[in-house]
Amino acid sequence: MPRRNLHIIRLLLVDDHEVLRLGLKTLFTETENIQVVGEAGTRVTAVSEADRLHPDVVLMDVRLPDGSGIDACREIRNASPETRVLFLTSFADDQAVMATIMAGAKGFLLKEISGEELVRAVQTVAEGKSILDPATTERVLTKMQHLSIPSPDGKKESLAPQEMKVLTLVAEGKTNKEIATALDLSDKTVGHYLENIFQKLQVTRRSQAAAEFVRRFSP
Repeated sequence: MPRRNLHIIRLLLVDDHEVLRLGLKTLFTETENIQVVGEAGTRVTAVSEADRLHPDVVLMDVRLPDGSGIDACREIRNASPETRVLFLTSFADDQAVMATIMAGAKGFLLKEISGEELVRAVQTVAEGKSILDPATTERVLTKMQHLSIPSPDGKKESLAPQEMKVLTLVAEGKTNKEIATALDLSDKTVGHYLENIFQKLQVTRRSQAAAEFVRRFSP
């Protein structure tokens, strides 16, 4: 009986621990429809390899020796929107989870996950679906709801998804120009978003908005 044609998922592994990458490569090599096309141990290499290899999925750690995997995710997604990024990390940090989502990641998992579950997660993300570690999902969604701000008339004003992305980048210390580049917006549009955010958060300065973000999302 002829073997049915499978769509092969091209996977890039990004982690600074070589032994872990070797273990992951062995795991995925034994999977019928996933091919590890490259590896990287730093943020810079991750971005350059993603640009060179055009993988379907990037499996990446949040913490890298030369910077944040979150920044790498944003760069990769800006250059190649069709590439999906799945984070695999040791730390269940709610703020990091939020930041990965706002950077365009499709998922966030802990390294304690089983091999079978990880394979299934990569396949799920390759299909364009999102996936989060169940232990962190409820906490993050609860904190997102806390960004519903009471207005003077007693009604709730929620930050729109794009406003949340702008606020996340403000909290990371990005300038308006850097935010505009990251989100493919004009400087003027970023300014309008900031005006709305300040009004909803009832603050007047970037530092206050960043402080509100940290207060609401820090563990």
